[in-house]
Amino acid sequence: MTANRFWQLDRHPQGSDFASALSLQTEDLATLEDGEVRVKVGWLSMDAGTRMWMSPRTDGYQPPLPLGSKMAGLVLGLISESRDAAWPVGTLVRGFGQWADYATVVPALSGLEALDETVADIRQHFGALGMNAWTAYVGVKEVAAIKPGEWLVVSAAAGATGSLACQVGRNLGAKVIGIAGGPDKCRYLTEQLGVDMAIDYKSEDVAARLASVDGGVHAYFDNVGGPLLDAVLPNMAHYGRVAVCGMVAAYDNDAPLPGPARFDQVLMRRLRIEGFFIPDFLHRGAEFLPVLRGWEADGRLTVNLDETAGLENTLIAYARMLTGKAIGKVIVKVGP
Repeated sequence: MTANRFWQLDRHPQGSDFASALSLQTEDLATLEDGEVRVKVGWLSMDAGTRMWMSPRTDGYQPPLPLGSKMAGLVLGLISESRDAAWPVGTLVRGFGQWADYATVVPALSGLEALDETVADIRQHFGALGMNAWTAYVGVKEVAAIKPGEWLVVSAAAGATGSLACQVGRNLGAKVIGIAGGPDKCRYLTEQLGVDMAIDYKSEDVAARLASVDGGVHAYFDNVGGPLLDAVLPNMAHYGRVAVCGMVAAYDNDAPLPGPARFDQVLMRRLRIEGFFIPDFLHRGAEFLPVLRGWEADGRLTVNLDETAGLENTLIAYARMLTGKAIGKVIVKVGP
């Protein structure tokens, strides 16, 4: 029997205390059922949205994980066993599996995808070619409906999705404002990603900086919610669009986030606010990938990879991602 280490959700975490809520367990792998495949995990993706899965809230976009179950998230690796003829052993895949050495999944239920193995750095299937990039592309191009010459604001702009949203906006001809925490992140935005303005929310008045944009900003890619949304709304142009991608300001709480204090601006400025969830767009991946692949090949779409080695160190990486200590995409290297 093959031993398999996995992270188990034992209780709902309080704030960012994940060590007391999850435990690293070991099991002997069970025999696969018909239709299942087993993935030897090479990397895990650390994503803020999975924080909601750890909570008891039942009003999220996905039901909470039952206590005592394996923690789930995006995995990248090779199929090591298969009971599905459409998914042969050795295929490089990405999909929703378990935080484990081996993820056991049903392909149709896990969004499993066969990936291009010719990509120079296959980790980019979690980066410039991954779900964060798809999210950035859909959010900026379709939900925020950005047009050349318009102003686009992105919060959590030095994170995985935010940094890619900045570049998508730039590639589509927008003028981009990135909001991030700390001078290092702001330098990354201006010097590495080429944004037009970077705002340090920790030391600057975000609303005052945005007020300097003549006529207001046309679109906001919101990863955060909370006070940053209140700072942006009064500084939007009439008929502006808000693409709600994430609510990082609320993920440490098990209670819903209060509505915007400046909600009146939705009426005064005739704004459109729309939430979106990338699994709703997975069936359109064939449309997105050629565009993203072209930008990545041209050096116009990139992401810093913040890699932690070892499944046993997953919680360290997860906390780095959620507490803003990392720049770019946080991943965990599990396999060799």
